[in-house]
Amino acid sequence: MVTNITNLGRSGLSDWLIQRVSALVLAVYALFLVAYLLFHPNLDYVTWSGLFAQTWMRIFSLLAFISMAAHAWVGLWTISTDYLKHTGARFGFQAVVILAIFVFLVWGVQVLWGA
Repeated sequence: MVTNITNLGRSGLSDWLIQRVSALVLAVYALFLVAYLLFHPNLDYVTWSGLFAQTWMRIFSLLAFISMAAHAWVGLWTISTDYLKHTGARFGFQAVVILAIFVFLVWGVQVLWGA
């Protein structure tokens, strides 16, 4: 049996499920934002910041950030294992991706919940 240490113990089914659930969350989030913009044609800063000041919207946005991170990780992991055959190059690429996703998540949390 061949195992890949960068797989982190996931199976193909869990990757498939993560991709589908995260895509659904991102689609619902995007549709909500588009609908909000359409129903608020004279949107100003106060209204927009008021929306994101609500706890449910912050949680919804955080869920979208986490979904985007999970979706990106599974997709880029799949691409790296399919196309980067040299172990060092694959490991380096995956390390950069993990770092970028981590920075994105920390920054997103700061934007949503920071002062």
